[in-house]
Amino acid sequence: MKKARLILSASLLTIGAFSAVTFSSCSKDDVTCNVGYEGEDCKTLSRDKFIGSWKGTEDCTIGDDNYNIGIAASSNNEITIIYTNVYNDNYTATGTMTGTNGFTFSGTAAGGVTFNGTATLNSSTGMLTVSYKVFTGTTETNACTFNGTKL
Repeated sequence: MKKARLILSASLLTIGAFSAVTFSSCSKDDVTCNVGYEGEDCKTLSRDKFIGSWKGTEDCTIGDDNYNIGIAASSNNEITIIYTNVYNDNYTATGTMTGTNGFTFSGTAAGGVTFNGTATLNSSTGMLTVSYKVFTGTTETNACTFNGTKL
């Protein structure tokens, strides 16, 4: 009988400990939102923090530059953006949110120039980092990283 009571007590303690861990690890902060949305109710558009003008410096494999870029909301859908002045050459790209702090983009310009890359916002510093490659035809002609802050 003493052995059965010991096993029962150990079992109840194990179940209690497991339940405490399980219930304490769940909270309403554990919400997983669809891509492009965030917040407690998943109704905040992630792209909104990107919208505006950004001033920064760009380092490329060929050349460096200082200039402004623009990011605007697209009317296509709520997770699409329009990125202007790519490469400081008035190129325009269409981007799609990939998470709460990033998007991918691509575009085509005259003369067979194409470009594509990613952008990431560091939420603690407010720094936007855009990394992309420029191609003429199928040949990569430059690779750049733009680091900027919102104006």
